[in-house]
Amino acid sequence: MAPHSSTDLSPTTDVDRISTKNNWVPHAKIEQTALEALSQGVPLAGIPKFPSFHEERTHILEHMAAAFRIFARNGYNEGMSGHISVRDPENIHTFWTNPLGRPWPLMRASDMILVNYSGQAVGGNMSRPSNAAGFLIHSALHRARPDVNAACHTHSIYGKAWSTFGRPLEMISQDACIFYGKAQAVYEDFGGVVFDEDEGQRLADSLGAEGKVMTLANHGLLTVGQTVDEAAYLFTLMEKSCQIQLLVEAAAANGIPKRIVDDAVAAYTFKMTSSPDSLYCEFQPEFEVEDVLCNGDFRK
Repeated sequence: MAPHSSTDLSPTTDVDRISTKNNWVPHAKIEQTALEALSQGVPLAGIPKFPSFHEERTHILEHMAAAFRIFARNGYNEGMSGHISVRDPENIHTFWTNPLGRPWPLMRASDMILVNYSGQAVGGNMSRPSNAAGFLIHSALHRARPDVNAACHTHSIYGKAWSTFGRPLEMISQDACIFYGKAQAVYEDFGGVVFDEDEGQRLADSLGAEGKVMTLANHGLLTVGQTVDEAAYLFTLMEKSCQIQLLVEAAAANGIPKRIVDDAVAAYTFKMTSSPDSLYCEFQPEFEVEDVLCNGDFRK
């Protein structure tokens, strides 16, 4: 079966759902950016700018290391599986990724490896190899999508559970609307551990030109973003959304119909909540907590 996006699937039947179609279409603040709309007062700053590549790289690696620790705190780690990649801001055809086998709760900025599109380590920590399957997935994504600077993939519990259905998440909550439309895709062709370059390319093709999140059937979740903060926040949100969807499916199995958010409302919510700047800011509370909990250890 070919990979597809959420727009290719048959809709939920009327027996399973209740329409929430409104008599009006929301339009408040549509002339504003997501951060302007969300901020009552002076808007949050959004993605920071840096005077040098060195300072930007330092920021990226610190936030990347923090993301691993946050993922571990949430229970997303599974042995040596899972990886995050971030494009280098100066050498854009290379990307940073985690060393194979380094425990996520201990991850530091100095642990990261810089690899090129040929899979060669060209900088950073060369004491360990990178994850071979991770390289094939992430290199394909970075080559296919110049707008994607970061990607996250783990074998999280609820993501793995939901992936067995090979279906996209439904628009059953405000938060799920961040995945509306072409932002969400499903890759159906599970082919085992990704050791084939063609498999990595098929994954990238399945995500599409506008995809932000993807369910990999019988495998787990994958998210991308303009920053590692955006990709990491989307991952935590998607994992929670999988948990909620599974709970809803259990209730629906007992005959309780689901209320699906109307397309116009879902599209409006997506527009007002899913910009790279706003999603960067969504990650900062977790980052600040992790910074305090580990006394900034991930910065080393």
